[in-house]
Amino acid sequence: MEVSEKEFERIVSRNKSVIYTVCYMFADNAEDADDLFQEVLLNIWNGLGQFRQSSDMSTWIWRISLNTCISRGRKRKRRPTVRLTMEANLYEDTDDDTRQIRMLRERIHRLKPFDRAIVLLWLENLSYEEIGDIVGITAKNVSVRLYRIRQELKQMSNN
Repeated sequence: MEVSEKEFERIVSRNKSVIYTVCYMFADNAEDADDLFQEVLLNIWNGLGQFRQSSDMSTWIWRISLNTCISRGRKRKRRPTVRLTMEANLYEDTDDDTRQIRMLRERIHRLKPFDRAIVLLWLENLSYEEIGDIVGITAKNVSVRLYRIRQELKQMSNN
């Protein structure tokens, strides 16, 4: 499948919120999310020639996004990194809603990558069948995993 730059722009435009959502859930900060976003775009561009259209384009985009983010996480664990920090966090918000969202994100971020992917897809209101198609398990298995993930999230402390 030969794809023009215009077609690629159209695909990205239609799916950019999905891609960024996945990147955000697997990133440690906004800069990391932006880097992941660029890496996903590169993988989509490189993979479009092999896209067989045996699945829906959005399902394929989800898979590329999740696989890119999970793979990058695995690579990071093998390689030590030095974190640079700024004293001021310009993205910090202190209202109760923001704290709740941050707490939920931190808990989800502590899940195993596969479980994190399932939660992310569920939060995007995808059906169990769609989630199963994207991650490669049955809808029943999605149901069981989500139940176990919810239990794990409930048991987590804020630490």
